[in-house]
Amino acid sequence: MGRSQDPAWTKGTVALTAARERGDIDRKFQNDLTVTRSMIDRLGLEKELHGHMGCVNCLEWNYDGSILASASDDLHVILWDPYRYKELHKIATGHTGNIFSVKFVSNDTLATCAADGTVRVRNTAGTSLLECSCHCGRVKRLASPPDNPNLIWSAGEDGVVIQHDLRTSHRCNAVNTNVLVNLIKHLGRYAEAKCVAVNPRRPYQLAVGANDCYARLYDTRMIKLSRGHQTRVPTSQMLFDRQNVLCSRAGHGDPDNDVPKAAVQYFAPGHLSMDANEHTFPKKATTYVSFSNDGNELMVNLGSEHVYLFDINSGRRPILVESFIIQHNHGNREGEGKQPAKNGTTSPANGTSGNGTVDPQPPLPDRILQLKEAGNELVNKGEYIAAVDYYNSAIAECPDHAVLYSNRAATLMRRGWSGDTYAAIRDCYKAIKLDPNNVKSHFRLAKGLMELKRPREAHECLLYFKDKFPRHAASHAVFLLQKDINVALENIETLPDEVRATVGNSAADENEEALSTSLSERQLRAAALDYTARFLGHCNTTTDIKEAIFLGPHSDFVAAGSDDGSLFIWCRSSGNVARCLRADESILNCVQMHPTLCLLATSGIEAVVRLWSPRSEDGGTESRVVADLEGATYANQQRMRNKSV
Repeated sequence: MGRSQDPAWTKGTVALTAARERGDIDRKFQNDLTVTRSMIDRLGLEKELHGHMGCVNCLEWNYDGSILASASDDLHVILWDPYRYKELHKIATGHTGNIFSVKFVSNDTLATCAADGTVRVRNTAGTSLLECSCHCGRVKRLASPPDNPNLIWSAGEDGVVIQHDLRTSHRCNAVNTNVLVNLIKHLGRYAEAKCVAVNPRRPYQLAVGANDCYARLYDTRMIKLSRGHQTRVPTSQMLFDRQNVLCSRAGHGDPDNDVPKAAVQYFAPGHLSMDANEHTFPKKATTYVSFSNDGNELMVNLGSEHVYLFDINSGRRPILVESFIIQHNHGNREGEGKQPAKNGTTSPANGTSGNGTVDPQPPLPDRILQLKEAGNELVNKGEYIAAVDYYNSAIAECPDHAVLYSNRAATLMRRGWSGDTYAAIRDCYKAIKLDPNNVKSHFRLAKGLMELKRPREAHECLLYFKDKFPRHAASHAVFLLQKDINVALENIETLPDEVRATVGNSAADENEEALSTSLSERQLRAAALDYTARFLGHCNTTTDIKEAIFLGPHSDFVAAGSDDGSLFIWCRSSGNVARCLRADESILNCVQMHPTLCLLATSGIEAVVRLWSPRSEDGGTESRVVADLEGATYANQQRMRNKSV
């Protein structure tokens, strides 16, 4: 009997237990209970697995979760029984450099890649199936489609993604046609492929992260393989020669082998994709990409930044590009798009009723009002971190009230973490869409644009503000902002013409030419889609293998490691930290979830693998919980800011 047909679903735990005994509970409901908020709140250390002699750089569960694989700087892979905490096999991989990725191609076949530039595939009995040295540098990550155990993709710091087919014999030579993506041709000779992931629902979609702020989503059905130009014997001279060949058209594209534009979509946080200074090497690097279980969302762990979530089906353009405020402003100057309001001013056509008045918003529910007032009180005390959490919770439950977005925008601008100003601008836009007469949001929008060093857009928005709200036009705050804008605009006018044309222009900047990026690359970057959510609190600056994953069958939670050794778990709906555990004495890099149970495996700099599961409800306090969460998140933001400087 399905969930919607069984009255037990609404009768609590006792009824559910009885229904389970009758066999009335279906698989879907069991999956829904795999990870719940109660389980996350009780998550604690279950067991430590000892056996490695170096940092544990990667973890991988097999299909049914009966085996956990771990790989280490000690050049070995260990297969564990996670239920009995027993070492099943310890495999000498043959690598001569740190292992960065281990992958179950099938239940009895393992692939590894390492700093020695090789990809190796063997079965669990130890028989070698593939040894490939086609990469010219460290190989950082492997991916394999769930519907084809014969294909493997490897991402290397030589800037290429190579396709390996176990059905064909392989020798590393000049006639190999196995390069799926060559980033060097479009990004320049310093391009590196850092990570790769396959969409579990659409295995032809491949996400690739590089040493920049862009995640790239490729449709492999539309891409033809190109040659790697390898010689037969992997010598140092061969690697040098091959790198020269790969770089021979660095930044100039390759008309014969270019990826069709329809076969790739770029994603990047809007404040980074529109900031010319963020394109320079090597400020940002994507350390991990992963898909939600339904395949509709892509998560990106961005070095020196935060964890970002992107909708791959209906993504949004960066907010500064789709600015309806500026569009209305230009329209109004031409006598278009204006409607009379009761106060004699004008308002955008969007969000008004037929007579030009704005539809009033309903009052906030009592619980949401309490959250808002608690946030306001914290703001008055200068406790912006906690205040943002309260506004996040309120918006998650009540997403259609302008005042919540407006208040959060003001708090974000005061908190001032990386990306907060841009997030505040997004909130202002949302508030104005919900309530076109929200005075504070209009003003904060102009102020935020100025803080993002977009004086032209800020000027347009402030002109619109003065026109729409004449009673506020003479305020001291408006006077000061206009003064700052005027100074910035005057400074722009003193620049040479060729430089002035690029100021505030997201589609063209001189730093692109400094990187020698191809025209195709610049066009794809200009069309990059913006994030739908972000998760803050961890620190990702020291290592470039730090993971971020979804938890639960519906991806209701997000988890990632941190430079402070903590395991961060966020509630996806609000973006707030739900649980923070001390998981490594130095740096936590890896976190992977069991396929069917609320069981997490983590690893990092320590030579140990840790298993985490929910404690019993009367199990007492978990000693590894980070007590001062606000202090930890603040320290991490300061650490990232200092490293960036």
